Amino acid sequence: MTLSFSVGDIRIDRILEQNLPGFDPFEFLPTLTKDLLEENRHWLEPRSLDPATGLFIFPMQSYLVRDGRHTILIDSCVGNHKERPTRPNWHLKDDTHYMDGLARAGVGVEDIDYVMCTHLHPDHVGWNTRLENGRWVPTFPNARYVFSGKELEHWQVQHAKAEIAYMTDSVLPVVEAGQVVQVTSDHAFADGIQLLPTPGHTPDHFAVHLSSNGHDAVMSGDLIHTLLQCRHPHLVARPDFDKEQAVATRRAFMDRYCETDTLICSAHFPTPSIGHFVRRGDAFDFKFRERD
Repeated sequence: MTLSFSVGDIRIDRILEQNLPGFDPFEFLPTLTKDLLEENRHWLEPRSLDPATGLFIFPMQSYLVRDGRHTILIDSCVGNHKERPTRPNWHLKDDTHYMDGLARAGVGVEDIDYVMCTHLHPDHVGWNTRLENGRWVPTFPNARYVFSGKELEHWQVQHAKAEIAYMTDSVLPVVEAGQVVQVTSDHAFADGIQLLPTPGHTPDHFAVHLSSNGHDAVMSGDLIHTLLQCRHPHLVARPDFDKEQAVATRRAFMDRYCETDTLICSAHFPTPSIGHFVRRGDAFDFKFRERD
């Protein structure tokens, strides 16, 4: 499914790779209790929580941004042919869904000018590369891949201690190809694109703020994963690098954009994944934007 919408003069397409149940709520949110899940089950099902399996449904998706000057891909999903044995939905996947989505948006791999990775986790870097004659090569031959320098350094150090599969197949090949641009997580690009430091989930995670003709949107990446964390911001995600900082970042982000016109483009909220934070007591809720 490809969803198109606009922010001022910027066109954005949501490129969906997968939308499958696959995350155990108690494994993914270690501090979640059975009672709390039961209290919220009635509104989580069926869009966020699959009634049949009891698993969270997290879309795997990118945002394709076209501002009239550049074509930008924000995060690059899971990818094909990647060894991910702990994630059955990702492991050695071989389908055309992602490339079909780009094609429906009218874009080919050679058209991408920038790939901005909010952080370096496997479901945000997967299509950075493709397998060609047994080698991992950049999927987007003309693109500059934008990474936080601090984030990249952290994972390179960890990879040197013990191999990280997605570093080997999805990150280091584009570094070695000379296509990576290292930036700070508050870097400002021309034409209304600003990175926002949102650390916690990873050491130097960033969100991407877009502004055009008085309209704004933010691609939030993984600072928040599930609607349940809107109403209960204290719920930490198992992959969070610094759990205390992740909670503080998540709450501050929602507080900043709550009750504003800024469109939030989430990474893993259910379809259509975009909308606005609204207040709910001392916490928050998410109001989906169903149509452009």
